[in-house]
Amino acid sequence: MSIQAYQRAATRSENPRETEYRVFAAVTANLVKAKETGRADIGVLAQAIHDNRRLWSVFATDCAQPGNALAEGTRAQIISLALFVDRQCSAVLREGADMDPLIDINRSMMEGLAGR
Repeated sequence: MSIQAYQRAATRSENPRETEYRVFAAVTANLVKAKETGRADIGVLAQAIHDNRRLWSVFATDCAQPGNALAEGTRAQIISLALFVDRQCSAVLREGADMDPLIDINRSMMEGLAGR
């Protein structure tokens, strides 16, 4: 069986929290890699920031939907975090700001998704 078949099977058997955790883990790993390489490989940095921004944009958009099952306060907090993440992503790219806040927020989300 090919690796793609394993990946399809894993995706079909995951619940939404597991899928969200897996995506956060992949995006966060790329942020860590980009932090390690720094501006020496601007392509890696730009891609990691883009992916992180896109992830948080999806979460914010989902939380803004009227049918979202999360509590209103939780949804507002996630949207607020998404706005902060977007500003921090811009600061990282433009000003060389620290990436640790982005990594820390993602890891906190992963802990929440894992039920820790």
